[in-house]
Amino acid sequence: MSDLTDSRAATDALLGVLREGRWRPCAVGRFLGMAAHQSVRQAACRPRALAQVTVVHGVLLAVARGRAGRRWVTATWGLAVLHLGLLEHRDRLSPADVLTLLRANLPATAAGSCRWSGVLALASDLADGRLARRQGTGTPFGDYADSLADAAFWTWLVLRHEPSRTARAAALTAWAVPVTAVTAVALRRGAMPERPRPAFLRPAAAMQVVVAVRHLVRR
Repeated sequence: MSDLTDSRAATDALLGVLREGRWRPCAVGRFLGMAAHQSVRQAACRPRALAQVTVVHGVLLAVARGRAGRRWVTATWGLAVLHLGLLEHRDRLSPADVLTLLRANLPATAAGSCRWSGVLALASDLADGRLARRQGTGTPFGDYADSLADAAFWTWLVLRHEPSRTARAAALTAWAVPVTAVTAVALRRGAMPERPRPAFLRPAAAMQVVVAVRHLVRR
């Protein structure tokens, strides 16, 4: 595989391996091997970003609640490290990226279960987007980390604290349908599609507000 510095080109090349191999076991094995090699190489090329991710998660690990919280923090650390190539031309995290990682780990801390956690998550989501635009630090890493942080926190909040089955079903559908659709299109085309924009028109964004308000009032 050639040295692909553009994250989208690298991702498309990896998806192309699956498509050309028609999802046969050998194609899946080659895909996983190439993805792992690419991830490790890109992380090694960004020692500052790797150190930042490790320090942030080290602090979170110290305040995590119990074994489940520590597992959560460890998992998010691994995901972040394996996707540092999405920083593209940048060699470090931006303040917006750090804020996104903190939001992704809210479920691992005591703050995740407080009545204001949904409002806090909404505020951090708005803040990291504004920071990235103002400072011009937006990258695919921040873009996808933001989406994953939202999905992780809100899914956890709904499953853990939302008593209404209807609300849980609606919320999970709002997050699952877009992810499933994007994944299906990517696998079919062998290339990553653009994410739906603007964010406030997506059903998941509306459900975040509903869930946050219900959690605040209920508690």
